Amino acid sequence: MLARLALVAVLASAGPAAAESVRLHAAGSLRAALTEVADAFAAAHKITVERKFGPSGLLKDEIAGGAAAGVFASANMDHPRALEGLGRAGPVVLFARNQLCALVKPGLRVTSATLLAVMRDPQVKLGMSTPKADPSGDYALEVFRRAEARAPGAGAALDAKAQRLTGGPDSAAPPQGRSVYGWHVAEGRADIFLTYCTNARAAQRENTALQRMPLPEDLAVGADHGLTVVADAPPAAWRLALYILAPAGQAVLARHGFSAPNLPRADQRP
Repeated sequence: MLARLALVAVLASAGPAAAESVRLHAAGSLRAALTEVADAFAAAHKITVERKFGPSGLLKDEIAGGAAAGVFASANMDHPRALEGLGRAGPVVLFARNQLCALVKPGLRVTSATLLAVMRDPQVKLGMSTPKADPSGDYALEVFRRAEARAPGAGAALDAKAQRLTGGPDSAAPPQGRSVYGWHVAEGRADIFLTYCTNARAAQRENTALQRMPLPEDLAVGADHGLTVVADAPPAAWRLALYILAPAGQAVLARHGFSAPNLPRADQRP
């Protein structure tokens, strides 16, 4: 895919400089990072980027149903691969990685070592996203499966008690400008919220008293993020995809806390 991106980008750059636009569909967890990337791309290439952020599974369903789209940046690899399998999108490439963390309310005594026991406490409210609609929910289910391997019965108990608070088609929206995860914790709907570490970090910027807890090694779950260009998208879509994969876009993702697989290592930079 990288070779094709490069070729299309070169060909597109030779075309007329008429007003162009491209549609970007991206996971909500990528909003801050890809908004910055899209703004830089638009300024550099004079191409308008129309953006839609939301749960990756719901965006996938929209695109599969025929919604107009150019670039799809998902919080997992499965959703863009599903579009590729339907002939609705091109090859899928890894463009970022994330990790699941626990966002913990102020004052709750917990460490990574005691996290599972605290989550199992009947008095502790556990929040997660909606599986299938939002990959974050699927990653949380994987945490529960790993908990089951450590302590039989733990996974089923966590699955039963966890509230699916975000990522679904009817999930409540937070006030404008608020982190949905921090908002749910502040409103008392969750004492611990399993979400991406980048989301937890963003929530902490709003309320520094919130705790961001890494999962213990045997429960830790990583998240590979996949990028694809939708079938019949204009050349501008390939140019945007290449920009996200290039060092400039990767550096922005890294600043926002993502692991950027295409960013040159420090010892390789001039």
